[in-house]
Amino acid sequence: MSRVSLEGKVAVVTGAARGVGELLARKLSARGVKVALVGLEPDELKQVSARLHSESGHWHADVTDHEAMVRVAGEVKERFGRVDIVVANAGVATGGPFADSDPESWRRVIEVNLIGSAVTGRAFLPLLTEGRGYLLQIASLAAITPAPMMTAYCASKSGVEAYAHSLRAEVGHRGVKVGVGYLSWTDTDMVRGADQEDVMRELRQRLPWPSNKTYPLGPAVDRLVEGIERRSSHVYGQWWLRGMQGVRGYLPGVIGTVGQREMRRFADRLTGMRTGLVGAGGAADEQQRTTLRK
Repeated sequence: MSRVSLEGKVAVVTGAARGVGELLARKLSARGVKVALVGLEPDELKQVSARLHSESGHWHADVTDHEAMVRVAGEVKERFGRVDIVVANAGVATGGPFADSDPESWRRVIEVNLIGSAVTGRAFLPLLTEGRGYLLQIASLAAITPAPMMTAYCASKSGVEAYAHSLRAEVGHRGVKVGVGYLSWTDTDMVRGADQEDVMRELRQRLPWPSNKTYPLGPAVDRLVEGIERRSSHVYGQWWLRGMQGVRGYLPGVIGTVGQREMRRFADRLTGMRTGLVGAGGAADEQQRTTLRK
């Protein structure tokens, strides 16, 4: 599929304060896209907005809050007049044994990654329909293959992949394209936060090549931008992820067998692992919810 110019388009990026969202906003801005940044960290969003090359704005909102996201959609339309691209990128993660996991953190991963993506789609779909736009849903290698110690994250990313595929079939006849972006372990605050747990880091290092590497952020985001330019149905942040699609049917059986061996190896070290959300984004989410409770 040929690329289309992004000059003058309007894009909404959730989870835009850092990591994939921040760099994606910068690269879209460099191509002349007007960018609406959405996230939980207003100061960071303001700083990101100030560094962009094109017109931009920032909105503080929780992607799981339907009323807030509808308000944001209305304000973005009022500010820029249209919405051509939405990137549902906001996400959080937690790791560790399911039996010992914090129920609130586990549920929050599902709420942000899956429910928050659906809330984002619902809020902006009318505007995307007006402009025959493009929705890119960020998923993960975790949508393709299960992994022990990542039950919430794998469940949320598998769910969001299925949601996006279903939505594509619903809205395609109205001119709206829906893509799914897949990323392996990429150098972000989330991945660095997960690596602070020795067991999680060592388990990942024992994965087969090339899934045991941490990949640089820049090339992965370049691939996402190219996918947006092509309005692609599938976008792969690392080259080898495309090949995983052909073998994904075999992976649950393989992981089920190998995973048992690895869990037995690490069994004595699983007690006392941190059970909250990981990384700076996870900390921001926890702080937001703590503030709302007061």
